[in-house]
Amino acid sequence: MVVERDDLLDESSSAAAPLPQEAVRVRLDRPRADDLADLVFLANNKTVAANLATMPHPFSLSDGRAMIAKANLHRPDTACFAIRLKATGRLIGIARYANVEPGGPIHVGYWLGEPFWGQGLATEAVHALVDHAFTYHDIEELQGSCRVTNPASRRVLVKSGFQYRDQAMIRSVGAGGSVPIERYTLERAVWKSLKGWGQGR
Repeated sequence: MVVERDDLLDESSSAAAPLPQEAVRVRLDRPRADDLADLVFLANNKTVAANLATMPHPFSLSDGRAMIAKANLHRPDTACFAIRLKATGRLIGIARYANVEPGGPIHVGYWLGEPFWGQGLATEAVHALVDHAFTYHDIEELQGSCRVTNPASRRVLVKSGFQYRDQAMIRSVGAGGSVPIERYTLERAVWKSLKGWGQGR
């Protein structure tokens, strides 16, 4: 669960590039209205919200509808995906990337529902997300971050090729205030060298 910026995705678009994006056990594609029940069930989790920047808690049906609607709008260098189990098609989380500011860095964010933690699914989803961003957009660098108290997200970022940059503070709605985060970056050149995810790792 990387710190994300939902407020930046008011015009997000998973239609910005071809879909779906496949991994071994998960698929990234467009969130749909029929995902609403799973989305609200999984997102309405205090621990999930506390690891993100703008996820409200409690997470309501109206929050879910708004998230799905935002994911289907258009904005350059931005995409918002449902993370789905390939075996069932069920939504298990959200992955996205977006401009932090016009002309600024592209920030990746993701979360998985708690029943799906600890299975390597987040790493697969982030690999697919990174591949999508670098393949379909003229992006030279991606940024990601996680709370310092979230070693699982740290491992996902590192396994995805991100390199530690520094620490900072960010306000988290779910945590109820400012929290320390670690910030990471992944350059296109590094991504190219790691394109065969999992080889020698």
